[in-house]
Amino acid sequence: MFFKKDKFAGESAYDYMIVGLGNPGKKYEVTKHNAGFLCIDLLAQNLGVKIDRLKFKALVTDARINGKRCLLMKPQTFMNLSGESVRDAATFFKLPPERIIVIFDDINLEPGRLRIRRKGSDGGHNGIKSIIYQLASDAFPRIKLGVGAKPNPEFDLASWVLMPFTKEQLSELRKAADNACEAIALMVDGKTDEAMSRYNS
Repeated sequence: MFFKKDKFAGESAYDYMIVGLGNPGKKYEVTKHNAGFLCIDLLAQNLGVKIDRLKFKALVTDARINGKRCLLMKPQTFMNLSGESVRDAATFFKLPPERIIVIFDDINLEPGRLRIRRKGSDGGHNGIKSIIYQLASDAFPRIKLGVGAKPNPEFDLASWVLMPFTKEQLSELRKAADNACEAIALMVDGKTDEAMSRYNS
């Protein structure tokens, strides 16, 4: 098992920040755009912690993964302003982009699939666009969770990503999120290439 429950207090420095993207509020809980929230909630559950402290316009908590001090974060700014929370925390803790892992939804991957990248463009994702803008860098590793493509090209993208998962899609997302949690354990250990080789699809 990669994960070990180890809550700690009084420490100001972190080795990594792990950010799940989504929108706050009940009506968005199981929508496609909240895949990042759902994944980081699973990570927190695996670690035996709750993401319930409000700081940097986000819900945060402390955790250890393979001995690394990590800040788990769910920005509460709504998706398009996610970068504000990430920037504030990164500045406060002096974390470079390379130590910030971002988890988010990707319509170019089917549910159940994930893709890990060391850096890259926003790919049309407004949450990632906001983070790149606020950090003035795209050099942060990310984990993309598949939510499936629009049913047809004319379908409104915003409407699509704000639609809830079906029961089957949610089951597939859970599989990808399980793999993402294992990938994160490798990534904070400096084994991103291994994580990409093992879990990219």
